[in-house]
Amino acid sequence: MGIFNLFGKKDVGAELTKNSPYKLSTAWIPYRLYAKRNSTATLVVKVKNMTKEVLLTSLVAELPGQLAFEQMGLSKQREVRVGELQPDEEREVRMDVFSGLNTDQGQYTMGLTAMAHYRDYGHILNAVKKRVSIEVA
Repeated sequence: MGIFNLFGKKDVGAELTKNSPYKLSTAWIPYRLYAKRNSTATLVVKVKNMTKEVLLTSLVAELPGQLAFEQMGLSKQREVRVGELQPDEEREVRMDVFSGLNTDQGQYTMGLTAMAHYRDYGHILNAVKKRVSIEVA
């Protein structure tokens, strides 16, 4: 955009929307939950900035109906504001996931979205989505 050249600003939005801005890696500790009783597992998410720009970052996690982010079983979605990630910087975020008395056996899939923001957390430039599974035995 020519107007940015007049004021000495560069347009980095086009570069950030072309490629995936993040690399997401996940791990469960322990690797499963238990059915029909209260148990907890920690999801460890590593977010790495793969661009050459500083990115304002947040993570949004969504759980299926029988799992929750707290022991009461009401919270199904969580947003974590990671902050600014420098180029090639990696940060680790931990989220506890709970099963309860109504949790059946099976494989459960949760959604994980890493978002790159512009100016503040209200404006989104790009996002990376990943599905993460956990076994309930």
